[in-house]
Amino acid sequence: MHEIALALTGSAEQVWPVAPASEQSGVRHCNSFTQPMMVSQHAERRFAVHGTPADCVLAAVHEIMAGNLPDLVLAGVNRGNNSAENAAYSGTVGAAMEGALQGIRSIALSQYYGPRNRDLSDTFESSRQHGLHTVQALLEHGIWGGDEYGVFYNVNFPPVPGEEVLGMRACAQGYRKDGCFGVSATTSPSGRKFLWIQGSAQQTATRAGTDTYLNLEGYISVTPMRADLTAHDVLDPLKAIENSA
Repeated sequence: MHEIALALTGSAEQVWPVAPASEQSGVRHCNSFTQPMMVSQHAERRFAVHGTPADCVLAAVHEIMAGNLPDLVLAGVNRGNNSAENAAYSGTVGAAMEGALQGIRSIALSQYYGPRNRDLSDTFESSRQHGLHTVQALLEHGIWGGDEYGVFYNVNFPPVPGEEVLGMRACAQGYRKDGCFGVSATTSPSGRKFLWIQGSAQQTATRAGTDTYLNLEGYISVTPMRADLTAHDVLDPLKAIENSA
């Protein structure tokens, strides 16, 4: 991501990495409401936040870069896909959502893994080769803003070598029928039970034309999103409850 940002701006002085100090997979749009965040500076314009990805955006906007708001928030590039139901769990997507809530153009980027790229010497090959063009295309052609909840973008690079990427497609978030997370129980030597969160099979295609389907075909998926969680298609039918009393 730092390489992409440097190429995009052409100046190291315009790039401010503010990243979680530890692994934060699966935290979605969680914020540290009940405890303070420690911020560590590792170099000029390089910071680690002991918090979630969304915390990093808040720390950057309101403290680290206070008075000099960023023009763009780039979250990722995540190691693993955040298409289909994974977007609902993703801390990477959560950071982009927080950026949009702060009124800043924001993009979440993730690298899908699969049999065609997981053994490459650079498993980020497709995102490394195509990340800059993808961000530039969104800045030039993306639809931004909104009267209330602003649009942000969820980008997933396909699980293929860079030279096999077929292009970019705007698409909806997909749904894997077997995509629900679960748990696996283990017992410690002391007899205590521990549960590990388990994901689902990641090579299952979603409906044709949606994100995971396109990723598995070799395309970069670009999905516009908002923080508005309203199921708008249900609102009018739900008005029947107003006369049910």
